[in-house]
Amino acid sequence: MSENETVVTITVNGQPVEAQPGEWVIAAAERAGVYIPHFCYHPRMNSVGMCRMCIVDIDTGRGPALQPSCMVAVSEGMVVDTTSDQTRKAQDGVLEFLLLNHPLDCPVCDKGGECPLQDQTMAYGPGESRFVEEKRHFEKPIPVNDLVYLDRERCILCDRCTRFADEVAGDPLITFQDRGDQTQVNTFPDLPFSSYFSGNTVQICPVGALTAVPYRFKARPWDLTEVESTYPNPMGDRVVVQASRDQVLRYQGVDSDAVNWGWLTDKDRFSFESTASDLRLGSPLIRGTPLGRPDPGGSELVETTWRQALALAADAIRAAVEDKGPQSVAVLGGARLTNEDQYAWARLAKGVIGTDNVDAQLDDGLPTDAVLGLPRATINRACTPGGTVVLMAPDPKEEQGTLYLRLRHAVVNDGVQLIELTPRATGLSHLAAHRLHHRPGEAAAVAAALVGGDIDAGPDREVGGVAADALAAAAAALADRADQPITVILGRPSLAEAAGPTVEAAAELMKLAKLLTAGGRPGIAFLPALHRGNVLGALDMGLAPGVLPGRVTLADGAAALAESWGSVPASPGADARGILKAAAGGNIDVLILLGVDPLGDFPDRKLAESAIKGVGTVIASDLFLHPSAAQADIVFPAAGFGERRGTHTNMEGRITRERQIVTSPGTARADWAIASELARLLEADLGFGSPEEVWEEIVRVAQSHRDLSLEAIDTETDGVVVADSSIAFHSPEDATPVPHVDAYSLRLVSSRRMYDRGTLVQHAPSLAGLAAGAVLALNPYDFDRVGVDMGTEVQAISHVGEMFVPVVSDAGVPRGTAAFGYNCPDLDVRALIDNDAVVTDERIQT
Repeated sequence: MSENETVVTITVNGQPVEAQPGEWVIAAAERAGVYIPHFCYHPRMNSVGMCRMCIVDIDTGRGPALQPSCMVAVSEGMVVDTTSDQTRKAQDGVLEFLLLNHPLDCPVCDKGGECPLQDQTMAYGPGESRFVEEKRHFEKPIPVNDLVYLDRERCILCDRCTRFADEVAGDPLITFQDRGDQTQVNTFPDLPFSSYFSGNTVQICPVGALTAVPYRFKARPWDLTEVESTYPNPMGDRVVVQASRDQVLRYQGVDSDAVNWGWLTDKDRFSFESTASDLRLGSPLIRGTPLGRPDPGGSELVETTWRQALALAADAIRAAVEDKGPQSVAVLGGARLTNEDQYAWARLAKGVIGTDNVDAQLDDGLPTDAVLGLPRATINRACTPGGTVVLMAPDPKEEQGTLYLRLRHAVVNDGVQLIELTPRATGLSHLAAHRLHHRPGEAAAVAAALVGGDIDAGPDREVGGVAADALAAAAAALADRADQPITVILGRPSLAEAAGPTVEAAAELMKLAKLLTAGGRPGIAFLPALHRGNVLGALDMGLAPGVLPGRVTLADGAAALAESWGSVPASPGADARGILKAAAGGNIDVLILLGVDPLGDFPDRKLAESAIKGVGTVIASDLFLHPSAAQADIVFPAAGFGERRGTHTNMEGRITRERQIVTSPGTARADWAIASELARLLEADLGFGSPEEVWEEIVRVAQSHRDLSLEAIDTETDGVVVADSSIAFHSPEDATPVPHVDAYSLRLVSSRRMYDRGTLVQHAPSLAGLAAGAVLALNPYDFDRVGVDMGTEVQAISHVGEMFVPVVSDAGVPRGTAAFGYNCPDLDVRALIDNDAVVTDERIQT
């Protein structure tokens, strides 16, 4: 084969097969439709040849020989025989050895019916065992963590779980122990398998050695119905949703090459428990008497009919518009919905009611032009071998778990250069080529130096808290790889600071992007790492002030959309903070909450409380009666994931299908239907009879989605990426002034953890107890400086509040900074955050 050839021709069972250079024989054969049985091989992990089940006859020119097909790369002219007598005998022997100590407990094993060992024993095994001695025994099952049980008697030592933990997740907390016939997989004493991704080991385990606690003894595979769908998180992870008796019982990851590679976080995998929670809303609620009569001043929410609840909501909206105008109505939330739900609510708000006071983000994201106006990257682009990733976002391990796994693989295996530009260390810090951990609020200064290269280096010099020498090295490394794609992961790294500094840092990087593009290089693209599920779809569908469906501004798209909608707002409305300020001032008569809890999640808790009290009528559409919904006057029970049909847009703009498998509890309805019915009562027929009809209108009126049919989305294995946007990014004209930190204060950083007191987590019994308590993390250097001892409880005092909190040491927190988790189950950091300031400074005392 010449150097220019890109394929290798081999023969498999007498048929020619074209393979890729370096490809394993087992993978090439499978692409050609020839299945080679295996246990340890997994296409997303390194091959180890542990199980020997994939042994086949391979002739590389020296005659046929039995070799493990997961360890032999294809070569020109290779001949492979998977059906020879020698192959059959070897596979028969391997299975007999594996079954020597394997318990024959298939009738009570959760893996029964979908077990590769079971299937391959039937297809390739001896049929009976010659082993009559006593099998080995272990205590079972034992918990390796709160979500996964281990049955060591069933383990065949395939090394899948240990390789996943080490190679994929980077959490090598489960490993082989002991020797000989006592070899076992286990965790270390007093050190559980505390990984956010442990559920993946259950899915890839080829036997029933690892089982998921929430699924144990719930159903057999033949009892399950399933659909392929898209999990409503920012990554848009592809999943299989499995249900039995109209109840969701399991989510399994689907290997989408463009997105999640089959992996899921435990938070997403086991969140199905919340879907079946007894606390799900099943009937509309109104503020009234026990007899169901409306009583706006009443203290009790009582069940009522849809007809009455919708009529009361429509009457409240109509009265608000007639009294104070359309801008007295506001809509918050919508990121948990499908694109179709979001479009229906956007049309109701902007086309029927006439208000532009709409925002799907809860003041924890980025301005719309920074999300839709910057050049968009894909996940695969970020993971391009030899490229560079600049991380200016929250810790992806905590907030976008499967993105973390993709980035980790790219850095470890594909030579991607990672530059961290964050206010504290992340789960990727130990892999980063350059760690630029800046003072909160000073990201723009560091970004300017990074792309400008004009750095006065020296041992005592720094920019934004980053040593000048480290910054100069990062700038040189960025320039060295300018011929390769540069991807910026962009988000809000801390909710204790305003979005301004992050946007300004993005603007600095855009200066370099223009220079690179002008020089014919790949340039810079941005991947928005926002917190809320389908927030990119919400922005695309117009659930943001000043924008309309199709990624177009109100000014540019009003005339065209008015032909379909009849009318649109005359001027841009307020964002979430502006809406709540107006509500607190008595200027919002009706506030509609779409799957959001401002009282529990908005960064300014006091403002949220004042706003809810100051609104005449609060209408909530949600799955649960969270604190904000509990204060509402009208509550609509909404359909959740698995109970609705529609589409989802992930962080890269990839649109995929979300499918229904079970019915909603009680009389809960999909949000598009609720919005449509409200429009009808307001004497405006949206004309929607199904989510498919909503999508037909979207592709007709939304410029970015023009002519994108559902059939076209289904045709593509990984969905369709919509990249077009007519919204331009506006670089800030003036730099945000950041106050100087004094010698006695620490600057606050606050970001989310994987498990918190969020609504879905707290309604999933297996996840609710995993949320860690609040601690204040300081750099070890700062303990002596502020005069406190590690592990003690200290008083944290800011300009707006104070609280007592345990203090711990964390070398990943830069000097002069204090880190406090957001949305913790016990203490609320919002009591300390000064939302009127760019950054929050606090003092600590014992």
